[in-house]
Amino acid sequence: MTEAPGPEAASPGLPQEGQDHHHLDHTWQEARRAAFDAATPIPPGPVPLQHALGRKLEEDIAARQDMPHYASSAMDGWAVNGSGPWILVEPGTRLAPHQASPIVTGGVIPPGGKAVLRSESAVLAEDEDGLPLLVTGGTARPGEPRNGQHVRRAGEEAHEGDLLVPSGVILNPAHLALAALAGYDELQVQGKPLVRLLLTGAEVVMHGVPEPGKVRDTFGHQLPAVVGMLGGIPGGQQRIGDSYEEWLGALEDVVPDDPAGPGQPADVVITTGGTGRSGTDHLRRAVAELGGRLVVDGVAMRPGHPAVLAELPDGRFVLGLPGNPLAAMMALCTLGAPLLAALGHGNLPAVQEVASGALIEPDPGRTRLMPFRLLYGMAAPAQHTGPGMMRGLATADGVMVVPPHGVQLGEQVPAFALPWGPPIAVPTDRDKPKPRSGRTSRQAGKPAPKGPVDWSALLD
Repeated sequence: MTEAPGPEAASPGLPQEGQDHHHLDHTWQEARRAAFDAATPIPPGPVPLQHALGRKLEEDIAARQDMPHYASSAMDGWAVNGSGPWILVEPGTRLAPHQASPIVTGGVIPPGGKAVLRSESAVLAEDEDGLPLLVTGGTARPGEPRNGQHVRRAGEEAHEGDLLVPSGVILNPAHLALAALAGYDELQVQGKPLVRLLLTGAEVVMHGVPEPGKVRDTFGHQLPAVVGMLGGIPGGQQRIGDSYEEWLGALEDVVPDDPAGPGQPADVVITTGGTGRSGTDHLRRAVAELGGRLVVDGVAMRPGHPAVLAELPDGRFVLGLPGNPLAAMMALCTLGAPLLAALGHGNLPAVQEVASGALIEPDPGRTRLMPFRLLYGMAAPAQHTGPGMMRGLATADGVMVVPPHGVQLGEQVPAFALPWGPPIAVPTDRDKPKPRSGRTSRQAGKPAPKGPVDWSALLD
């Protein structure tokens, strides 16, 4: 094992053994801005077709040859020359008038072929000498086949050099199929961050119901999907124990031996656990030994306070999430979403305002991230959002960003949508109920209560 660096080798902002760990945490707003500003967009590059879906095209897709590049049959049946009956010849033979040969869909029209007679429109017969003949019948219509019928002419879809897909388009599956038809194996697309997961914890079990002292893995199931929703490319995951040697070795490996990964260096490594300041938390020490720098070292928020964002000398970012599932998701939304947006040519994720459906007491010095549900246009804090709980987040409509001084009932409070959810629906004047005709709102029904109504009781 490599010795930990002494104080003279320490990176700025990385506390050493025996030093005071107290420092001023970033506010929630400062942390997300720091994460966004730390990264520059990944430049465009070529990627295989199977990895180009959903990416922004940086170079036009043009036909590299005529499409199709040969005259072909659009049906199973018979290539024919002239009108019937037709004498049968071997496939590929040049057809003289009144000759036919078998052909399949996509098959090359033989020299002399003028049309294709569908299998269901053809009948095999015999001439007066008992030799086989092909005649129309079955489902054939009068005059079938007409000249050129059921033949795809060369260049019918596009000629060589024709523009098929312009740059700037977000690629969909049909674009990829068209690119393949045009002869492309890879496309030049806008850069997106490749994200590798480093999951830790000797107490984590992968299957079944855990026994006391063990916990079921949650990160392996949710993080790859959320990374994709935030604009990253999931690049495989690695599981390690809690020792420093394992931490250092995993962060040292630029291209880990991971069959699930794409075999190229990650732009971002997301870790779970190890972000505290006890003797068993090794993220900061490993980053220091690798010569990295801390961009964000703790955020004055709850949950997710011990989140860490670091940058290594090789340009990789390390996003350290707390081991608590809810805290990890809040840290990922706070630091990971802006970081991945910046790397992927995006904007700082939006924050909007909602009306608070509850009185929330102050918590000096800390921003609280509270999953909420919308009830009658007001954000009521979700139930089951305590330490380690995911139930409240699973049913939430968004997350309130409650300032340290708290909020009053009905007061506007910042909020953001969840990566997997729709935008937060804020009611407008048009959505508000209107009084019945001939009666004012004060006359209708019971008198309006004084002050806003606390709808949070409806969540119990």
